[in-house]
Amino acid sequence: MIRSTAMPAALFCLFLIAGPSVAQPAPPAGAPTALSPEAALTYRLGTGDKLEIITFDEPQLTGDFFVGGDGTVSLPWIGSVPARGRTEAELRDDIEARLRDGFILNPQISVQVLVYRPFFILGEVNKPGQYPYTDGLTVMSAVATASGFTYRANTHEVFIKHQGQTQELKEPVAASTTVLPGDTVRIAERYF
Repeated sequence: MIRSTAMPAALFCLFLIAGPSVAQPAPPAGAPTALSPEAALTYRLGTGDKLEIITFDEPQLTGDFFVGGDGTVSLPWIGSVPARGRTEAELRDDIEARLRDGFILNPQISVQVLVYRPFFILGEVNKPGQYPYTDGLTVMSAVATASGFTYRANTHEVFIKHQGQTQELKEPVAASTTVLPGDTVRIAERYF
């Protein structure tokens, strides 16, 4: 009797259709992330954002820069430039205007967010704290990042405070409830 070590035909076909199960690695902490094109146009810069600023034909004015605690970006030649609350395009226009004022005849600048400021999650989650922002972040994925709800958590509503605002907004815990860079997410305790 000859024993075949070959895979049965049905199992082989299933393998071909489904393909091997290979988990995709998570991006490393601090890896560049991007917002959708629509969101990127209206995104307001804030403390902790890491920017790539390119000044074409001027390598000494090109590099990665952080929006500091005072809301500015410190650049060679022109010093601190207000960035907090501005879009990438507004910051680019201001830098170009400052360079045009006695430094470069016709500066061409590119500003892009490399790494968005982190979000914060606190309250009834297993590991509250600060976490890197990723595109498309929802409340449910933020909770998962913080190792899930505690047994006391109110799993029906969440409180979100956007950076620069003074009041929390009560939102439903749903797949469509989004979290933005710099947001503070608070999971309250349930009362029953």
